[in-house]
Amino acid sequence: MSNSRAQRRLIILGSTGSIGVNTLQVVEHLRASCDRPIDVVGLAAGRNVQKLIEQARAFNVPHVAVADESQAQIVRDALPGVRVLAGSDAALDLVESVDATDVMAAVVGSAGLPATLAAVRKGLTVGLANKETLVAAGGLVTPLVRQYNARLIPVDSEHSAIFQCLAGQSSRTVKRIVLTASGGPFRRTDKAAMQIATVEEALKHPTWTMGRKITIDSASMMNKALEIIEAHWLFDLPAEKISVIIHPQSVAHSFVEFEDNSILAQLGSPDMRTPIQFALTWPDRPAGCSQPLDWSTLSRLEFEPPDVDKFKAIPLAYDVIRAGGTAGAIFNAANEAAVEAFFERRIRFGRIVELVAEALSAIEVRPLDCLETALEADRQARAYVH
Repeated sequence: MSNSRAQRRLIILGSTGSIGVNTLQVVEHLRASCDRPIDVVGLAAGRNVQKLIEQARAFNVPHVAVADESQAQIVRDALPGVRVLAGSDAALDLVESVDATDVMAAVVGSAGLPATLAAVRKGLTVGLANKETLVAAGGLVTPLVRQYNARLIPVDSEHSAIFQCLAGQSSRTVKRIVLTASGGPFRRTDKAAMQIATVEEALKHPTWTMGRKITIDSASMMNKALEIIEAHWLFDLPAEKISVIIHPQSVAHSFVEFEDNSILAQLGSPDMRTPIQFALTWPDRPAGCSQPLDWSTLSRLEFEPPDVDKFKAIPLAYDVIRAGGTAGAIFNAANEAAVEAFFERRIRFGRIVELVAEALSAIEVRPLDCLETALEADRQARAYVH
């Protein structure tokens, strides 16, 4: 998004979550430093209505959506003059009805899929922080992006890095892309101990500050598995051209190896505001609000292969790519249901990935012909896990 464009009008889906909060921090920074600030025209949240109200007031937002219909009146009373949409389709209605140029898709899980698809069908620029959209329905989304001349700009730090490294490069020259992973809190934990880890232990990420669900995904390396599948759709690469490497410092966010054996990497502090700002200002690069790297403090950068026997989500991701169809929707939904059960302390930590693998084996993978097919596979996977 260049500053030469007309005034940008942004909708944030998932505004009260970690990415949404960071997005508004970036918007505030750009307002102070940029001659063409971003106008926030819509916010969508789930249940955190007090945070939503605070955000709407701070940014003078004319349209908001809340998924929890029982909380809608609280929002209406607190925001007179603001249009309030409510219910399970509120985010979708927001995207379809509000005049916007850009959408930050940051709703956690497959719940954000219909609204993100609507943004694509309107030909908007989508900052994609919701990796589940492409995992569950990449076969639907990517053709629609081309059909409606929409644009997807990845916000995950790893995919943003790959996007930047591929700028001006021919896909024919790519030998492979390499997604870096911190290794999470259990990188040095033996497999048996990891299997019975507590919720509190799994939430202690050593590098990043993220939402609860994505932090658990990082601990199991399911997050990296989802990113492998997302990268397949984003960059139109086969499974064999996508690799993962453990990099505990989280400074090199990912890299691309080319056929001539040259490697391009994108480095930066582990701060999500950097890829968020890149998505909001692409192709420009105004002054950032994240902390710059202090090279004098970096004694070394470590890289090591992942232990795929301990972190079995990674090989499962390649199986999903090769299976195609509804396999991604099953994979994602089974994981969401299993993580929910782990938070409720109904299963041990190691059972999360086991349940995902079992769901993939038990549920028939079908061709992905429409959104309803993806949603039906999602429902089947959740029912299986429950």
